[in-house]
Amino acid sequence: MPREKTMKVVFAFPTTTMAMKMEAAAKAKEAPGRLIPVPRQISAGCGMAWCAPVADRVSLEQLIATEQIVTEGCYELLL
Repeated sequence: MPREKTMKVVFAFPTTTMAMKMEAAAKAKEAPGRLIPVPRQISAGCGMAWCAPVADRVSLEQLIATEQIVTEGCYELLL
């Protein structure tokens, strides 16, 4: 049985360093989400993106700003 798709917020990164910085910051703050390969619908420099429930977008944007993490874009996708 296929997994049901839900709306997700996806943050793309220009470098692997930024993707890893996001992962470390999210784990330290117990923020939701995980690193995934960049979905086909978007493109990013390093091929990695942070995926989380769309309801957590604002808190993740605040974390990104606080930790000075550089992103290439923020997308809401059905994944």
